[in-house]
Amino acid sequence: MNRKQFLTAGITTTGFLVVSPTSAFANQIQDGAQLDKKVVAEFVGAGHGKVEKVKELLEEYPTLLNAAHDWKHGDFETALGAASHVGHLELAQYLIDKGAQANIFTAALFGRIDIIKPMLDLFPSALHAKGPHGFTLLHHAKKGGDTAKEVTEYLTSLGAKETKIALY
Repeated sequence: MNRKQFLTAGITTTGFLVVSPTSAFANQIQDGAQLDKKVVAEFVGAGHGKVEKVKELLEEYPTLLNAAHDWKHGDFETALGAASHVGHLELAQYLIDKGAQANIFTAALFGRIDIIKPMLDLFPSALHAKGPHGFTLLHHAKKGGDTAKEVTEYLTSLGAKETKIALY
């Protein structure tokens, strides 16, 4: 029995349907509604280090996992992007374990030279790519501390500089 059949059967046999917040949210998604921008902003903001808030919001709204907030002027950020540029390894790992879409910046944070080298071989200009708020790969690697020391040294040897551009 699929969801629609289940709901139809529930309404038909009981005459009413009890809707929990979770099922109401599921209905919004099914109807094509977008996530509330304020909730996305709160989730991404919490991604800068508020672990319990991230967990609470993700429990209530599972599709927030890869949602990006637009800080304006092309500055898009996910909770994983936030955790990555502030160096919150534990929160970043939690989000990845939940299925968040990691990228080269997160790989730099975690010191994954085995990912960084082939990515830069394939896309050399990524050495100077800007992540959320204009933070560079080198910035992310430095935030990884000792875990990312090899990546920090490698990026520096290629001429990477830790610059931040003003996006707004």
